Amino acid sequence: MYNCPVELALDVIGGKWRAVILAHLKQGPHHYGDLRRKVPGISEKMFVQRLRELQESGLVARAEVPPHVEYSLTDEGRSLGPALQALYDWGVERAARTGASIVGT
Repeated sequence: MYNCPVELALDVIGGKWRAVILAHLKQGPHHYGDLRRKVPGISEKMFVQRLRELQESGLVARAEVPPHVEYSLTDEGRSLGPALQALYDWGVERAARTGASIVGT
C-alpha cells in the first residue's frame, strides 16, 4: 500500500541507475554492450541487477538476437516516455541555471 502515487512511481523507477537505463532505452532497443557503455560509473554487477529489476517490473524486455542480447522498453516502459522526457528537460534546464556539466548531451 502506498500513501502517494509518487511513492509508487519511485518504488518502480527510483534510484539513479534505473531511470538512466530507462532514458537510454527510450531512444530505442540496445544491445547489451551498447547499453552498458552508455551507463558508465556503475559496476557490472549493479548494472545487471538494475536491468533484472526493470525486467521484473515489466518495464524492460530482454530478447536474444544471436549473437547478441537486446533490451527494449515494453509497452508499460514506453508509457513512462513523457515522465522521462520531463526529467530530461528539467535536467537540461537545471544544468543551464547552475552551470552543471552534462557529458553526452
